[in-house]
Amino acid sequence: MNQISTTAASVDLGSSNYSAVSSGATARVSVEEGYERWAQSYDGTPNPLLNLEERKLTALLPETTGKRFLDLGCGTGRWLQRLSARSAGLGVGVDFSMAMLRVAREKAAIRERIARADCLRLPFRASVFSLVICSFALGHIRRLEAMLHELARVAMAGADVFVTDLHPEAYALGWRTGFRDSRSAIQIETLPRSAEEIVRAFYSAGFECLTHVPLCIGEPEKAIFAQAGKIDLFAPACQVPAVLVCHFRRNSAGARRPDER
Repeated sequence: MNQISTTAASVDLGSSNYSAVSSGATARVSVEEGYERWAQSYDGTPNPLLNLEERKLTALLPETTGKRFLDLGCGTGRWLQRLSARSAGLGVGVDFSMAMLRVAREKAAIRERIARADCLRLPFRASVFSLVICSFALGHIRRLEAMLHELARVAMAGADVFVTDLHPEAYALGWRTGFRDSRSAIQIETLPRSAEEIVRAFYSAGFECLTHVPLCIGEPEKAIFAQAGKIDLFAPACQVPAVLVCHFRRNSAGARRPDER
């Protein structure tokens, strides 16, 4: 089920969202297994966090016409499809989940522009992308520093990098990456990091943080709660920073040592 929970209440919204299910019936699974089980329903049910992210991040993104852009951890190709539809830029998406990529390949506009790849070994030459989006994937990456150095390799100097993830405050209150399928409620393995940890890691890899902002659920998401019969949980959910959005820019000087200022 689509779930958003706080420590006080659980929002059950259908089949794909963020949850804080503490019941013993909840299965805690690896990233690979989680997205294998989530893939077929991922695009099928309205998701308030994805809706929030899309409406806010779309306004922040630069013009992509003529640019090469990367959807890193593209999943079902949500952002690759959106950006490809709005511009003549050249975009590609990579993900490690075969199940999510199978869903992405059902979308005619992007099926030839996606590939399975490890984020630690991206199959691209150096300095090729001027825009990168990494949506709700950072918390699944164990070796963040290694991933960021690989990202720095393929990003052009001056490239814009937009990262979104479940906000650390929401995680601290019990929200989790999760869903419910026919077998059980699911929580997917996640490594929470503070905004400061994320910014430091990007800085060490050669990226300047232009901004990092919290996003809260708002009126445009109200209909999703109402549709699920959970309107009573809408107001409490609006009080929690739900999504963290970070905007980085690739420096021309390359990676820094952690002790540099």
